[in-house]
Amino acid sequence: MANDASQADAEAQTKMRKEVQRRLREMQVEQEKKAMVKKLMTSDAYERLMNVRVANYELYAQLLDLLIAMARGNRITGQISEPQLRDLLSRLTFKPEPKIEFKHK
Repeated sequence: MANDASQADAEAQTKMRKEVQRRLREMQVEQEKKAMVKKLMTSDAYERLMNVRVANYELYAQLLDLLIAMARGNRITGQISEPQLRDLLSRLTFKPEPKIEFKHK
C-alpha cells in the first residue's frame, strides 16, 4: 500500500515537473517573439500590441505570428508604426456585415 502511494506521488511529481518545463518553454518562446517584434516596431505600436495582449490574447497571438511571418518573409521595411499596426488589426478582425434581404410578396 505504501509502495503504491509513493509510486503515485512519484508519477504526480514527474507529471508536474513536465508541465512546469512545458510552461517554461512556452514562456521562453513568448519572450523571444516579443523581443523580435519589439525591434520591428515603434514604441507606440509596441505599447498598442501589449494592450491587445491584455484585452484579447488570441488576437495578440495571431498578430504576433503574422508580424513574425512578415519579418521572416522580408515584407517589413523599417519599423511598424501604430497606424500600420491598427491597419493590420483591422484586417485581422474584419467581418463583413451580413446582408439582409427583404423579399416582398
